[in-house]
Amino acid sequence: MKRIGLLTSGGDAPGMNAAIRAVVRTAIYFGMEVVGIERGYKGLIDDLTVPMSMRSVSNIVHRGGTMLRTARCLEMFEREGQEKAVKTLAEHGIEGLVVIGGDGSFRGAKCLTETYGIPTIGIPGTIDNDLAYTDYTLGFDTAVNTCIEIINKLRDTMESHERISVVEVMGRHCGDIALYAGITSGAEIIIVPEIPYDMDDVIMRINRSRENGKHSNIIVVAEGVTSADAFAEKLQSVTEHSVRSTNIGHVQRGGSPSMADRMLAAQFGNKAVRLLKDGIGNRVVGIRKNEIIDMDIIEAVSMKKRFNYELYETLQMISM
Repeated sequence: MKRIGLLTSGGDAPGMNAAIRAVVRTAIYFGMEVVGIERGYKGLIDDLTVPMSMRSVSNIVHRGGTMLRTARCLEMFEREGQEKAVKTLAEHGIEGLVVIGGDGSFRGAKCLTETYGIPTIGIPGTIDNDLAYTDYTLGFDTAVNTCIEIINKLRDTMESHERISVVEVMGRHCGDIALYAGITSGAEIIIVPEIPYDMDDVIMRINRSRENGKHSNIIVVAEGVTSADAFAEKLQSVTEHSVRSTNIGHVQRGGSPSMADRMLAAQFGNKAVRLLKDGIGNRVVGIRKNEIIDMDIIEAVSMKKRFNYELYETLQMISM
């Protein structure tokens, strides 16, 4: 394989730039050319391409976001859009494609391989950590650390005023950001899509913590359940304690990637290029039990994400 394409798609995630750097430099090491595709699948359809070199990826390992920019593209799920994308690949002599993104991005890659025979490799780049085949996705660790930092600061002011803080984090239908941020920031309660919550139980846990000498409480709510504002309003109607809400929002997507995400980016990018070099496509890379793995993309996108109930039980035991 002499020339490969590279794009980032869907929501941005810290570590995407580090992965771009790893892909480009590994490919050049093996004597391959790299064509960057701007704005994800939208750019592939509209032929927004740029040649990439060693120097074009200098000084980006520490930057959040994606230098190739990204977009969501419904056209990629339609035949006409797919054919335009394939035409762009053919016109630039692109023999294989690396796609950095989440579930929707992988489905686009799967289509290119299954329907048009184009070798594709997916790198899991999403802060949600909602892909079942890999233990961690690129950007998740940084996003959780951002949440921890903000919750730590909220705790200071909540403690001063003896308030309850309801903090909304991202994650859509996956509660991993709420779960990991809640445990590591010392939150008393987490509300996630995978487990129905009972307001009576929430009140009981708050009252018990106050009886045990606590003067404030942190409740982490995943956006897939409800908003911080709505939950705080509901909670305020049934408690005498002062309640405040905070939505961390898109801050979670930005910022310099953590060591863990930079390491994943280097390993994922290197593995993706090695697979294409060997003529292997229709795969995704990931990490499982601290080992870098690859597997069939069709199998990967069809796997159902399993919620970590053991960690959730840990929170119940240590948050009193």
